[in-house]
Amino acid sequence: MRRPDSSKPQGQASQTIYGLHAVRAMLQKHPQRVTAVRMAERRDDPRAREIDELARRRQIPLQRVDLQVLKQKLGDVAHQGVVADIRPLPPWTEDDLLSAVQDAAQASRPPLILALDGVQDPHNLGACIRTADACGALAVVVPRDRAAHVTPVVRKVAVGATETTPVVTVTNLVRALKLLKGAGLWIVGADADGAKRAHEIDLKGGVVLVLGAEGAGLRQLTRQTCDWTARLPQFGAVESLNVSVAAGMLLYEAVRQRNG
Repeated sequence: MRRPDSSKPQGQASQTIYGLHAVRAMLQKHPQRVTAVRMAERRDDPRAREIDELARRRQIPLQRVDLQVLKQKLGDVAHQGVVADIRPLPPWTEDDLLSAVQDAAQASRPPLILALDGVQDPHNLGACIRTADACGALAVVVPRDRAAHVTPVVRKVAVGATETTPVVTVTNLVRALKLLKGAGLWIVGADADGAKRAHEIDLKGGVVLVLGAEGAGLRQLTRQTCDWTARLPQFGAVESLNVSVAAGMLLYEAVRQRNG
């Protein structure tokens, strides 16, 4: 299954990640992409010392700085006193995604893809990417307009998953779904009024799971593009689930079916 090649030279500007978990994950899994680490001067605890040791072991420059320096660089975010500059993954295009789908099919590994129809909360996007990575998803697809994209906030919530699971930004989500359908994948949309319950739909083959925006759900054209709409069981008073929770439930239903 094709993944971005992080060993290739990067022509893009460096990106910033922050937070103990996100920085530690990068130092452990992709140290060749970390160019510098900055840590608050007074941060001296086991987790901070672990990051310090990881950076030194891999000969990555680590600078102790005043907290005010971090605040000036990042603004008012929960950086936990740790920031790193990284080389970004090369972005995937629709062609890259379709090529990866073909590679997976040839290797007899049915691709699992998560598509988000206008999810705008960066925390939800980060959580979705993290769960997609845990479930072995090939990629996460998002539209270019009216949707959250990968930012330092998303990277922090995803805890390193944005560095292993490609996020593919497409101009037209419906068009992208039709291309994936043409490549042999089934399109399954999450909908509270779905025709079938999630466990009644065969998710063992190549499939794209599509979830809509917070509150609004799937757009009409997106819903019409789906081969199936799936509903999740709800027994309480709330009308809908958080999109990242719903994504996790559907992704793990696919994993359950694939693992027999």
